[in-house]
Amino acid sequence: MKINIALSALPTWLGLEVAVSDWVTITQERINLFAEATGDHQWIHVDAERAAKESPFGTTIAHGFLTLSMVPYLKETCMAYTGVKMGVNYGTNRVRFMAPVKVNSKLRGRFKLAAFEEIKGGVQMVWECTLELEGHAKPACVAELVSRAYS
Repeated sequence: MKINIALSALPTWLGLEVAVSDWVTITQERINLFAEATGDHQWIHVDAERAAKESPFGTTIAHGFLTLSMVPYLKETCMAYTGVKMGVNYGTNRVRFMAPVKVNSKLRGRFKLAAFEEIKGGVQMVWECTLELEGHAKPACVAELVSRAYS
């Protein structure tokens, strides 16, 4: 379910989990497309045969930055701002890759509003993002992302 948030309502969400996305499968095709886009063709990501034989994971895994790059998509699927003309990613304060994302794993995002402040023409928000792996206790990635929304 997608939640709509008015920027004026942000103070009521401070410190709370705002939304949880649906699960998304990380396919080999997605991994290969990311490798093509970034030029990172390391065998642990793109060579299934070699990864099955030599990798400690027994299969290919997603790039860490592919996992991180899923945050905007997952966030978009479960939440939106009302009255906003434009939003931008502003940066990250902290990112940790806690567990490998094996091919065909399912990933979802949990989003907690950690901080916000008014800026000229809008707000700046800090989101605590936890990317969970279906069936695993340890998350794939925990990141603190900074975004801005302009009204």
